[in-house]
Order: sequence, then C-alpha cells, then structure tokens
Amino acid sequence: MILKMVITTITLLVVVCQIQTDISAQEHILEKKISVSFKEETLLNIIKNIDKQLNNVFSYSENIIPGNTKITIEAKNKPVKEILDKVFLGTGIGYKEYEGKIILGKTSKLKKVTVSGTVTDASTGEFLIGTNIMLEGTNIGASSNQYGFYSITVNEGRYKLICSYIGYQSKVIENLELGNSMKLDIEVEPESVNMDEVVVEDKEYNQNVETTEMGVNVLLPKNVEAVPVIFGEQDILKTAQLMPGISSAGEGSSGFIVRGGNVDENQILLDEATVYNASHLLGFFSVFNGDAIKNIKVMKGNFPASYGGNLSSVVDIKMKEGNNKNYNFSGGIGLISSRLTAEGPIVKDKSSFIISARRTYMDLFFPLSSDANIKDSKLYFYDVNAKANYTLGAYDRIYLSGYLGRDVISVKDGEDELGLDWGNLTTTVRWNHIFGSKLFLNLTGVYSNYDYTLFTDGGKESAEVVSGINDIAGKIDFNYYMNNLHTFNFGLQVVKQDISPGEITPGDGSMYNAKKIEETHSYKSEAYVVHEFEFKDLLTFNYGLRFSNYSIVGPGKVYSFDEDGNETGSEEYGSGDLIKSYNGLDPRISVVFHLSSSNSIKAAYSRNRQYLHLLTTSSSGTPIDIWQASSKNVKPGIADQYSIGYFQNFNNNAYEFSVESYYKNLKNQIEFSSGNDIIMNELVEGDLEFGRGWSYGVEFMLKKNVGNLTGWLGYTWSKSERQFPGINKGKVFPATQD
Repeated sequence: MILKMVITTITLLVVVCQIQTDISAQEHILEKKISVSFKEETLLNIIKNIDKQLNNVFSYSENIIPGNTKITIEAKNKPVKEILDKVFLGTGIGYKEYEGKIILGKTSKLKKVTVSGTVTDASTGEFLIGTNIMLEGTNIGASSNQYGFYSITVNEGRYKLICSYIGYQSKVIENLELGNSMKLDIEVEPESVNMDEVVVEDKEYNQNVETTEMGVNVLLPKNVEAVPVIFGEQDILKTAQLMPGISSAGEGSSGFIVRGGNVDENQILLDEATVYNASHLLGFFSVFNGDAIKNIKVMKGNFPASYGGNLSSVVDIKMKEGNNKNYNFSGGIGLISSRLTAEGPIVKDKSSFIISARRTYMDLFFPLSSDANIKDSKLYFYDVNAKANYTLGAYDRIYLSGYLGRDVISVKDGEDELGLDWGNLTTTVRWNHIFGSKLFLNLTGVYSNYDYTLFTDGGKESAEVVSGINDIAGKIDFNYYMNNLHTFNFGLQVVKQDISPGEITPGDGSMYNAKKIEETHSYKSEAYVVHEFEFKDLLTFNYGLRFSNYSIVGPGKVYSFDEDGNETGSEEYGSGDLIKSYNGLDPRISVVFHLSSSNSIKAAYSRNRQYLHLLTTSSSGTPIDIWQASSKNVKPGIADQYSIGYFQNFNNNAYEFSVESYYKNLKNQIEFSSGNDIIMNELVEGDLEFGRGWSYGVEFMLKKNVGNLTGWLGYTWSKSERQFPGINKGKVFPATQD
C-alpha cells in the first residue's frame, strides 16, 4: 500500500514537472525579446521575418493573411508578445501557443474601442467647436461639440487620423494603434498664410452635406473681420443679416427677422445666458464685441430639441476662453469707439482669463460745442466681456463668464432734460465633466437681467419710469456617444422669471403720481431627448422631443376682458398661487439622404413653442418695449416648420452650394392695437389682437472657402402673411416682416 502511494506521488511530480517545463518553454517564446523595423511592409513578410528570428515556430495557412495589409512598426529589444499584439492589431488574426509552437488563426470578432478627447488651438489652448475628425480609409468621422469634445468608436486596429478645421493646418496622426479605448487630446496649429489650394485626402468630412443640420449658418471671427463695416465697428449680428433667410428689422437696427418671424421670436444666447436686448445706440450696433467672441451659430427654426423657447431662430454665441499659454493685449481705435482686450494664463496650460471692454467717446467732444444744450447732453455706450476657466484634471473643467453693457442717452433743452438708459447683465457658471470615453456632462447656472430707465427732468413733468426682466436658470445636459451609429443628447432646465412691466417715480413738484404695474412671476421647466443614428451609410436621422411646462404664479391681479378689449373684472392671487399653467410637447426630426460623399438631400420638421412676447409699436423694436409673459389672456405662440433642401460641395470643399425651401405655420400670433400706450398700461392685455400667420420661401447660397477671394453669395425669396379677426376686416394681409 505504501509502495503504491510512493509510485503515485512520483508519477504526479513527473507530470507537474513536465507541465511546468512546457509552460516555461511557452513563456520563453512569448517573453523572448527581438527587434523589428518595417515601413509599409506586407503582413505576410513581417510574419516570415519574425518566424525566422524565432527559429520557425509559427504554424499557419497563408490563405488567412490579408494580402493588401501593410504595416509600419518599429520595435527594439521588445517581447514577442508585445510585438505580435501590435502586428496583428485589427487584422482579424489571433495567435495561441501550443507545445512550443505559435499557431495563427482567424479570430471570431474584433473588439470595439473608443478614442475620445478634446480639440484645442495649439497657440492659445482654446477649445475648437465643430472640428472634423476622420479615420482615413473608413466612412467613420466625428465633429467636436460646443465644448471641443469628440468621441469615435471603431473596431480595434491601426488607423490614420486626420483632424481638420477651417483656418487651421490639418493635424495628421499616422499609425494610430487602437487596441484599447484611449483618451487622445488633439492640438491644431493656425494657418500662417492664406490657403490657395486644397490637399486632397482619401475622404473629406463634408460637414454641411453629411450632418442633419438644416437652416444653420456658422460664423467665425475671421468671417466677421473680412466684412466691410460702418464706422469701423465689427458686428457679428450685422454680418449674420447677410445670410439667406435673415434680414434687418430696419435701417441701422441690430434687430433682425428670420424667415418671416417677429423680432422677439429670436433667442440670443451668450454662453447660454439669454440676452434680451442686443442693441447699442438704438440699434446701430449690437452688444457683442467681436474681440471676445469665438463662435456664432444661427439656427433658423429647425434647431434640435436641446434648444427651445422661441419660434424663429436661436443665435448661440460662445465667448473665447482666453489664451492659457501666453499673455496677449490687443485693441483698436475707431471713429466712435475704442476697445481693449487682455488675455493670458492664470496657471499656464491649466487655466486662463480674458477681459474685453469698449466704450464710445462721442460725448467727450460735446463740451467743446458752443451750443449749451449739446454741451450738457450725453450719448455713449460701454460693454465689458470677461471669462475665466480652470482645468481641475483630465476630465473636469469649470468656467465663469459674464457680460455687462449699458447705453446712456440724454438730451437737454434749456432746463428740461429727456433721457434713456438701458443695459444687460449676464453671468454663467459652468462645469464640464467627461465620464469615460462616451458620456459628456455640462452643468450650468445662469443669471440674466435686462432693464431700462426713461426719465424726464423739467419741473412739473419730472418723472422716472423703470422696467425690466430677470432670469435665474439651472440646466444639465448630457451627450452620450453610444457608438458611431447612435448618439444621444438629453437634459433638463428650470428657469425662474420675473418681469417688472413698469414703475413710475415722480420728481419734486411733478404732476405725475407714483404708480407701479404689478410684477409677473413664472417658472419654466423643460426636458428633452435627442437621438441621432445612421442607417447603412444612406440615411441619417436626428429626431427628438422637448417637453415644457410654463406656470404663472402669484402674487398678482388678473384682469378679464370682453371681445372688444374692455375690462370686465379682476381676480387677486396670493404669493405662490398658481394662476395659469401651460404644457406642450415639441417634436423635431430631420433626415439626410446621402446621394454621395459630396451631395445630399435633407428634410426636416420642427414644432417650437414661445411663452414670452415683446409688445412694441415698432417693427424693429426699441429699448422701451415691454416683455409680456403668457397668461390667462395670452396663449403661448406655436410654430410648425417644414423644410427640404439640396446640399452640394465642389472641388473637395472649395465651394459649397445649398438651396432650401420652407413653410412655417404660426398660431397665437400677437399684434398690439395702434393708438394705445404700452408704457405703464396695466390693462395692456385688453389692447392685444390674437390671430394666425404663415410664411414660406426659398433660400440659395453659394460659398467659396479657399483662395485669395473668399465669401458667400445668398439670395432669398419669401412671403409672410397674417390674419387677425380685428385687423383688416379679418382678411389676410402682408405682415410687417414680409
């Protein structure tokens, strides 16, 4: 019995030793260090070379080796396993050791990996919006979002990555090995000279042709700088009015009309904060200092479900973050104003700031006049843009930005004085966070204020009228890059809004009495989801849904009116009481049919809802117009827009052509009865007319992107009509915006 146990033990030890010997042999092959150096060599020749160095240990059939695969690899004194992993990356070939041999065979499935990161300007560290990232030889590409983030999911393999952006040198990363998901931040260098030719790549990413966006125009600072200007002042909103489908609301006005809509139907966002009056000097200039602006995106009605609140357009403006590498100072002296900008790193390559300010100085010459009235008059505006950011780590960044602008006008006539001043104040606090390689978060807090003061100083007529609107908002947005075929955007927003229609304060000895129109208070809650997916390289769909709730709360007095606008009664509400609530679902969808890599047909439908209205007696709007919230008497406006268009690029993106047609149906339109007062009118809702409208048109655009002469040519034909029971005997008439 004991002898049998001894024999069994010895046998087991022999087997274990044999296994350990085999393992040691296998480990010896994999861990053996060799050197290889190949440039664009075939996979078969590389295998044969490695096999020769290992004394013919490979076992394989040449039929499984892709004949057209060429590889560049440089490795000196590296383990065999490390070299084989790189050589077979993305080829569909795997290896396994067995009894001192390395057996090659086809793998069942390639692993999916994700490359993601941010794209920045190499000279300043600024994030770049809408940069094109392509993997050469594939139909796979991406565009960086509004915070410079991109994400691409592909099969494991070896790729050539090309990053391109207008005005910058293309960044090419050769032999990018993607065996596992990785973070890849890309820096691109600005072009030092004007491009006079286009480098032809394997496949350009024709963004305007391939994306689902319709009715979208993007302007960069260099576009604005190249446009002739009035009084030497660059103006991004004036430049936007040169785009098809957008026109000025009046001569000298910065107000604008988009596809037949009203001036108040345009939402202007500066770093996600709403700017309610975007004009200086009664509309001759906009409030946006071009030195502080990085990007402006104008969306004409067919905007995704992540935007909402206005019927006609969204103008999304992003401020520069500031140079995080070097300190820069710049400025300019114009005929009527001067400006100065300072930017630089707070902590180099980690945080930065920018401050840009300008002021007019016409009023500085008034004291030189011999006319006493002119000498004591005032006419000037100023504005200040400021922004700072700090990088907390590889995945977190915080921002703080703000805008302050003011206009002051006063005219003297002897002892009498008439004056007006108005201005905007916005503040945005934002946190960006990257969850892994596919999920991007943006958390934002916003404060926005607009107010004006109208005053007279002249004995019995001395008085001051103040009005304004105030927003406090919080929002959270997610971008989820599921893979190259599916992208999801979702989020929600809550806005607390207070409107002060007017308060009059009489001066000493004035004939006016003190009076205050009650403030209105409301809460707006919105949630959205957007899904974009590609179907077999033929169709790309972008569809989404936006839900909004608008609740008007007390305290306040609500008036009732008859059909003729006469007051019939009123009802008092206490603080926090719900006066009226509106809810709505706004579907959005756009489709791209890819005819080829350089031309496509697009179609879109969108519903937009607007809860805030501007009461004005002018087609172009004035600083003393009144904002009117939806109420028991005033319903929210609704617009349904249908669009279809053809998009074509020529000569590898040297030229872009597009033609778009649209039809827009408008509900709950508002007109203010002529002859009535807006200012200090507590019964203003009785002076409103409610009706419907529609607009339609065709827009053409031809754009030249390269060469010594660049620019665009646009043409628009459009109609805009309205119908109100109490206007023009109920018959259809051309709208003011026609």
